[in-house]
This record gives sequence, structure tokens and C-alpha cells, in this order.
Amino acid sequence: MEKSVLVAVDGSVYSGNSLDYLATLFKSDRNLNIHLLSVAAAGSAGKDWMFDVDPHRTQSPASEKQAHLANRHLKEAEERLIRHGFAKERITTHVKTASGVGAAIRDEAQRGQYDSVLIGRRGLGAMGNMFFGSTSAELVEKCHKTPLWIVDGVVTSNRYLLAVHSHPASLMAADHLAFILKDHQDVQICLYHSNSVFGKQQPAKAEAFHEQWGKAWCDQYLDIDNFLFFAHAQLLVDSGIARHRITQLPTQMHLDISADLLRQAKHHNCGTIVIGRRRRDGSKELIKGVSDKTLNQAENIAVWLAG
Repeated sequence: MEKSVLVAVDGSVYSGNSLDYLATLFKSDRNLNIHLLSVAAAGSAGKDWMFDVDPHRTQSPASEKQAHLANRHLKEAEERLIRHGFAKERITTHVKTASGVGAAIRDEAQRGQYDSVLIGRRGLGAMGNMFFGSTSAELVEKCHKTPLWIVDGVVTSNRYLLAVHSHPASLMAADHLAFILKDHQDVQICLYHSNSVFGKQQPAKAEAFHEQWGKAWCDQYLDIDNFLFFAHAQLLVDSGIARHRITQLPTQMHLDISADLLRQAKHHNCGTIVIGRRRRDGSKELIKGVSDKTLNQAENIAVWLAG
């Protein structure tokens, strides 16, 4: 089954880290298509976005320079992926002129109907909120129709930690992981539930899962009182992942679930944490807080947000 990933590139080492992460996980996946996007800053008082709808307009010198730089970043990124073993025909590229990087990435994600958006970020510290730091924060806040893969630093492990709880958002994250890893024979996935915060929530009722997975499947596999460990595993198995490659870690109690997720991922050598999230509606969602805090504390790890 064909899968497509939108990858934002800017020529930085952080962007390069995200490309290397993609290679670590998917260089052998012949069903993965990659679309590289580079955003050229708009000039002329922000009017260069008009080139998307009127190509006969004349670009300003500053905009031409930005576009040239963006094209160079795309060429370098494509060459990097090809060196890693990706087929050239699986890679497409695009330069978009826009005044806002985050908005341009989000618009492209929605227009192209990608299965995920991959972005590298600068990480913690004073520089963490500049460019891809602020861009990743904006995407987390506003991009909910497409799963986000946010890579912090250098990630070399192809093992996954899937955070589980008794709500549809968590199963949606498992569904996304199952789709992306379909037929990956060497994958290793750890299922983990931290009881410190998730345990305070009331589990969703079985009916909340019926629309997405159907009553028959839910009647057979939902184990709501067990944090849906079995249901998560079944979604993965249904996609061809061998059951012996799925490990259920013991549930533990911790005050800070985000720190606990990161600690468990490090302890079990997982390079990626997968978290289900609900759409934001202005309320102070516990799940929203977990994903935000996990991203804020993440170092040399990737965090996937889906749901």
C-alpha cells in the first residue's frame, strides 16, 4: 500500500537529522513516497505569494535569492536521500513562496493529503523557539488533520514506544503506526501505559470506538479496563506485524507522565514515541498536556502525534 510523507527542509543540520531519521526507518520501504518542501520567504511586502496564482509576475531580487536558496536545499536533500538508498522516482520536490513557514507547511499538508508531516527542530535551549522550533510549535497547535513526526536531534534507533490509554485517540495513533509500518518485518514496538495521569481519566465507552472500527471488531478486541493493550496489539497484528515483535511493558505510576514516557523510551532503546492526541477545543485536555510536555522535554528522539 502506497504511503506518502511530506518533509519540510531548510538546509540546516536539524533538517538533515530528519532526513537521516527517515532513512533509518524507511530506506527499505519501496511503498513510501517522499515529497520535499522548502519554503522561500516572501518579499515585496509579503506579496510574493501571488506567484503561486500568477506566474507571470516579476519576482523581486530578494525573492529570487530566497527561491534559489530553497531550490538548493531541495537538491541537497534529494541527493542525501538517494545516497541513503531511496529511489529517485519516489522523491518529489517543491518550493513554496510564503510569508509564514508553518502556515505554508500546513497548507501543503492539507492540499496534498499526506499520511504524515516530518519536520526537524532545533531542540531545547535559547535557540529552541527559532525557525523550526517555532514552526514545530505552530504545527502542533494548528495542524490536526495530518499526523506530525517531529525529530529532535540525532535518532538512530528504529524501535517504537506506543503510549496506550483507553480512549479512541490512542487507538488512532496505533492505527497510524500500523499503517506506516505495514509489512515491516524487523520492527520492534513497546506498548506502555503510565498510570500517573492517564489513570485519573475515565475510560471512553465502547460506543465511542464503533464508528472507526466497527462494533464487531470492538466486541472482540476492546479491553477497556486493561488500557486497550490487547486492542492496540491487534491493530498492529492486523497490519502484518508479528505478535512476538510487540512487547507490553509493565504499567507504572509516575507524577510526570511525559518524563516517564521519555525515560521508558530511553530505557528500552526506542527512538520514536507515538502518542494519540485529541483535537484541541480550548479545554485543558490531559492528553494535550502530555504531548506538549513530551515534545518540550524531548532530546535526541522523535515524537509522533496522531489521532
